[in-house]
Amino acid sequence: MSSRSQDSRSQDSRSQDSRSHDSFVADQFSPSAAAYVVSPVHAQGEDLAALSGLVGKRPEARAVDLGCGGGHLAFALAALTKSVVAYDLSDAMLAAVAAEAERRGLANVETRKGSVEALPWADGAFDIVASRYSAHHWRDVGKGLREARRVLKPGGLAIFADVVAPEDPLLDTWLHGLELLRDPSHLRNYSLAQWRAFIEAAGFRLTRCERYRIRLEFSAWVARMNTAPLFVSAIRALQGEAVEEVARYFAFEPDGSFSIDTMLIIAEG
Repeated sequence: MSSRSQDSRSQDSRSQDSRSHDSFVADQFSPSAAAYVVSPVHAQGEDLAALSGLVGKRPEARAVDLGCGGGHLAFALAALTKSVVAYDLSDAMLAAVAAEAERRGLANVETRKGSVEALPWADGAFDIVASRYSAHHWRDVGKGLREARRVLKPGGLAIFADVVAPEDPLLDTWLHGLELLRDPSHLRNYSLAQWRAFIEAAGFRLTRCERYRIRLEFSAWVARMNTAPLFVSAIRALQGEAVEEVARYFAFEPDGSFSIDTMLIIAEG
């Protein structure tokens, strides 16, 4: 191998090494910011519908939405609290959230950029910490939850919602394969047992856990993430190879649409 080829390969390696997981996630989601603001899967759901009853009106409360994405949890909390910080890695996502908050007349929503593993606030800064459909991208869920606990006031409310990984390793592997092909910044969906362990280890007291089932319309699911045609084809090919147990669990449909489990955890600090 020539020294020139070696130098080129070394430069490529250094470039890859310098790209953090956080920057990879931000790069993946920034082009999709507008799509996540209008996504029905994220803008609706039984968990959001239940939120007002679970949280109640807290006119003096300050809340933070960690990994806010399209901002739907932040918007729901804004109707119940004094103020909400929508916190995310992506500048484009935060700009889309700010524009949508303004369109909705939500003057009590502010945005801030950063990683969940290093929150820029003092201990006990918030009455409510929340996160929805974000933790499966976190580099270190345990550390992120410990940071969430740190910035939550004693006795404060914590809300976490995410996709739930099946306990069965066969089903878990299949879901992870589909997710990674669709979005290479995806890290891991966790089982309910793992979530309970994370919550307790971070110092929260779990008070309620709800499970839901949602359907993902395939064409919208891949379009939202701008999944490359090669990987879309790979997902469809993988679905075609699914054994009966896998196909039945995820309810694979002829067009590729399928269903997954989600959860909503309520905890106290």
